[in-house]
This record gives sequence, structure tokens and C-alpha cells, in this order.
Amino acid sequence: MREMSKIIRNVTNLVYGFIIIFGFYIIVHGHLTPGGGFQGGAVVASAFAAMLISYGQLNTKKFLNINIFSLLESCGLTMFIGVAFLGLGTTFFYNFLANSGSWFGNIVIPGINAGDMNTAGVLPLMNIAVGLEVFSGLGIIVLLMADGAEYTKKKEKAENDR
Repeated sequence: MREMSKIIRNVTNLVYGFIIIFGFYIIVHGHLTPGGGFQGGAVVASAFAAMLISYGQLNTKKFLNINIFSLLESCGLTMFIGVAFLGLGTTFFYNFLANSGSWFGNIVIPGINAGDMNTAGVLPLMNIAVGLEVFSGLGIIVLLMADGAEYTKKKEKAENDR
């Protein structure tokens, strides 16, 4: 997979950071707005796909490492299960931070939430864990698909050279 023109690479350089920031915004604000861990993770992974398309497989592999993605995916899954087990004193997935006065545990006032980020209890933590798992998993899928396309291209070229 070759890199694209200079215009496409410059546009990717310009929007890459904004796409990642917007994806993390969706992940962190998932308990207040439409979105959450899965949707935000997919947005972040689309930035990786844009980089792969713009710069090609060889240049992208210098920045995106499949082993780091695998480690982040495992961390996201472990965090999700860990948060679920932390509430096990009452029940599995118990929202032990809600109304506790601690981080993400502000008292919830009845009615419409005015946008207070700290009222959701463990939901933001679970959104972060899911987002971490999704963008890492989709990043792995994008890199493996690029490897498969490159392998197929080399295989076809070898068959045609015979």
C-alpha cells in the first residue's frame, strides 16, 4: 500500500488530532450525551485508518504498533472487569461511586442534568474502558487488514512473475 498525494497527507495531518480529541470527547461524555465507549472508540480508530490510507502501510507501522494496541486492548478489558468486580460487595456491576461525594460521585439532583460530569458513578470509567478496548481492537483490525492486502499483492505479483 503506497502513500497518497501530499495534499491528502497534509489534510490528514491537519485533522488527525481533532479526530482523536473528538473521539475521546465522545468516550468521556458518553453518560451525558449520545455516544459512549464504543462510538468514541470507533471514531478514534477512524483516525488510525485515515493515517494508514494517507501514509501507506510501511510508514504507518512506524507510528502504530500492533503490540501496543494489543496491550491497550487487554488493559481496557481488565479495567472493565475490574470496575465490575469492585462493586461485588453488593452486586456485580454495582454503581458504588454514585452519590458517594468522590470522583464521579456527586449528588444527583432530581430532574434534567445540567451537564455535571461527576454524577454518573462508574459509568464514565466503564465508557473509558470500553473506548480503550474498541479503538485498540479496531486499530489491530485495520493494521491486520493492511498486512493482508500487502501479502495478497505480493503473492499475486509472485504468481505473475512465474
